[in-house]
Amino acid sequence: MDEAREEGFARYVVGARPTLRRNAFVLVGDWFAADDLVQQTLIALYRSWERLERHDALCTYTRTVMVRLFIDERRRHRWTRELLQDSVPEPVPEPEDATRVGDRLVLLKALSALSVRQRSLVYLRYWEDLSIDDVARIMDCSASTVRSSTSRALRILRDRLGGLGAPLREDDSV
Repeated sequence: MDEAREEGFARYVVGARPTLRRNAFVLVGDWFAADDLVQQTLIALYRSWERLERHDALCTYTRTVMVRLFIDERRRHRWTRELLQDSVPEPVPEPEDATRVGDRLVLLKALSALSVRQRSLVYLRYWEDLSIDDVARIMDCSASTVRSSTSRALRILRDRLGGLGAPLREDDSV
C-alpha cells in the first residue's frame, strides 16, 4: 500500500475507533471483547483498503464487516467458549448512578438472551437506526425476514425487561 493510502487509513482509524468501540460493545456486551472485535474489523478493513474505491461509504462497509465478524465469531465458538472467574468484586456505584447502572445491566442481560442474529438486528435497527432495507442488505436476507426476526427479538426483550424503561413496540421496527 502506498504512503498516501496508509495515511488515509490511519486518519480513518483515529476518527472512527471510539465509535467502533462503542458499537462493538453494544453487540458483544463486554469491553474486552469489543476491543477484540474492533481490532478484527480494522484488520479486515486494512486488508481491503486498496480495493475500496468509495471512501464515502466507509461507515457502512465497516459496520457490515463488524456485524459479520461478530456473527462468524459467535458461530465458530458457540460450544467452546468458557468464562472462568474466581469471583467478581461488587461495583460500588454512586447513588445517583445506581438506577442507571442497574438498568444497563438488566438490559445487557436481556440482550444476551437473544440469538446472535437477533442481537445483530436489534443493534442495526435501533442503535445504528438503519432502515429495514439497509439491515436486510447488511444481513444478506429479505426485508420480511428482518421484520419478523426483529419482532421476535423485541418480544423476547419485552418479556425479559418487564416494566423497565419505555415500552418496546413492534410498530417501531416496521
